[in-house]
Amino acid sequence: MVAPIRIVVAKPGLDGHDRGAKVIARALRDAGHEVIYTGLHQTPEQIVETAIQEDADVIGLSVLSGAHMTLFKKLIELLDERDARDIVVIGGGIIPEADIPLLKELGVAQVFTPGATTTEIVAWVRDHVQDGSAVEA
Repeated sequence: MVAPIRIVVAKPGLDGHDRGAKVIARALRDAGHEVIYTGLHQTPEQIVETAIQEDADVIGLSVLSGAHMTLFKKLIELLDERDARDIVVIGGGIIPEADIPLLKELGVAQVFTPGATTTEIVAWVRDHVQDGSAVEA
């Protein structure tokens, strides 16, 4: 039996809209993954600490505030500092298409924009995360 993938779903910054994050968290849990939802208003430091303490395989950030470039960059820098870049970082929210290649250059494995289905997100995690690391499909 394969161990379930452990996923931290987080809402960084001051954005108070978490319905989408909760829908994604539930879909991932229903698909058999272990999901830890951090709640609203988390700092990148809190998110990284939670992911390390929970031995997470994936961090999923939901960003609707427009601060995605800053928040993802800081999160990845903190993962580097903690020697935890084996944790796969994915994200979603209101993220302009033009920013997605820049986020991927920073180390974000995948970005889901509005309209992405829970089925698509669950399938991506299933197909691209194994043993706590991203794999090519």
